[in-house]
Amino acid sequence: MVSVGTMVWLTSELMFFAGLFAMFFTLRSSRPELWAERSGELDIFLATVITVVLVASSVTAQFGVFAAERHQPRRTGGLLSVARWGMVEWYILSFIMGAIFIAGQTYEFAVLVTHGVTISADAFGSAFYITTGFHGLHVVAGLVAFLFVIARAYFSVKFTHKEASAAVVVSYYWHFVDVVWIALFGVVYILPGLI
Repeated sequence: MVSVGTMVWLTSELMFFAGLFAMFFTLRSSRPELWAERSGELDIFLATVITVVLVASSVTAQFGVFAAERHQPRRTGGLLSVARWGMVEWYILSFIMGAIFIAGQTYEFAVLVTHGVTISADAFGSAFYITTGFHGLHVVAGLVAFLFVIARAYFSVKFTHKEASAAVVVSYYWHFVDVVWIALFGVVYILPGLI
């Protein structure tokens, strides 16, 4: 039931992001010359690097799910013995990678602001910060969820199906956030260079 409820909730989140994409495309179609000019301000290299990091964090999160499904909350070998990591180690790595993504996104926001691209400057700034900013807030929520699941694994007397289910649900959310970013990356960073 938890998985089904999570899927229903993620569907509502998908509708939220569909609305943001619709806003982005509507504003873009009304001012194509502004989009052509402002898109050149974006740091495509940085965005590509943080995208790779975020996508890789989905892989590490899935390894955490595999460990949770084996009811292995923590590593059974040395720290460098990655093959014996448990859910906690994989989720800590996913958390670090997600934090790197947020740090990269925050850095890009700061650089854009110094170039005059602000949320109130024009339609591009509004669309850019609203779409990527809301996604960033969702990533932060995912990071908090990782911390919750990690803490739950540490403080539970026995790692049961409930703890494993919580880990799986958090991975669903994290994969969703990653897929949304891939779509945003394509629309915001790649599409302007193709058109």
